[in-house]
Amino acid sequence: METAAPYVPEGASLTELATAIQACRGCALYQHASQAVFSRGPAHAPLVLIGEQPGDQEDRQGKPFVGPAGHVLVRALGEAGITPQDAYVTNVVKHFKFEQRGPRRIHKTPQRTEIVACRPWLVAELAQVRPRVLVALGATAAGALLGPDFRVTRQRGVLMPWPASSHQPGDFPPHPAQILATIHPSAVLRADDQETAYRGLVKDLRIVAGALGLA
Repeated sequence: METAAPYVPEGASLTELATAIQACRGCALYQHASQAVFSRGPAHAPLVLIGEQPGDQEDRQGKPFVGPAGHVLVRALGEAGITPQDAYVTNVVKHFKFEQRGPRRIHKTPQRTEIVACRPWLVAELAQVRPRVLVALGATAAGALLGPDFRVTRQRGVLMPWPASSHQPGDFPPHPAQILATIHPSAVLRADDQETAYRGLVKDLRIVAGALGLA
């Protein structure tokens, strides 16, 4: 079974993890991506935002959420009262998975095996950050954290205890935290009614701000 576990230094700091991940060969996605994209944000932020995977711009720049979806997220966080100092941002998969169509690289959803293979990096990150609240952005992140039966369309915007609410193996570090699932910012860009989708995202993030005492 493919896994990143042999490449993740035990007890490493976030800085050490960010360096080590560039040598990861835990699944085949590294073969076509420009680089691994680790995270950004304060090491002990009270909030961790978790997306699916890097996109085209993230793969080129080496930072998560710097493309169009990232701009939507930054704007929504600001409207919700959450500053960059409050949030650590990462993804469940660290390499860009895509299909080449002429000059364009088109996003492809990671397979379950790729998500599981990359899981040790996220486990190591959360062991260092120890957030008070996690936000799963989109179905892939929600499924990785809350199990494949979780549906964002039915259960978004609800704060739940974590990891007690998770159906995943108990490999995440035990610490008191809450988790909320919402749409991925890219869903706002794809929506027929972008304003309504965006307002829904802000509404969910305001729930998080309230839980952190920021609202």
